[in-house]
Amino acid sequence: MKAAEEDAQEVAYILNELPQDLKDKFTEDDIYYLIDLMLEYFSNAEADEEGYVDIDVEEVAKHLVEQAKKDKVGDYKAEDVFFVVQAELDYNESLDN
Repeated sequence: MKAAEEDAQEVAYILNELPQDLKDKFTEDDIYYLIDLMLEYFSNAEADEEGYVDIDVEEVAKHLVEQAKKDKVGDYKAEDVFFVVQAELDYNESLDN
């Protein structure tokens, strides 16, 4: 139950952080889906010697758009998904502080 509540907080945070013109382009379900894709992407990323993963937000956004098309889930624009990725990273960084 706690995990579902934390996921809902994460989705709400991301939706709140999106620029005003993007708030209507993404539903909660879209954000859940994109978070799942990001987790998969990051889990397959190679870490450096210190265990850090270099994240190129534009590359991640492009990957998510391509995967969504392949999955026939949505027709997103990379420049829009960029803001979702950035908000997700900001959210996780806020948890570390």
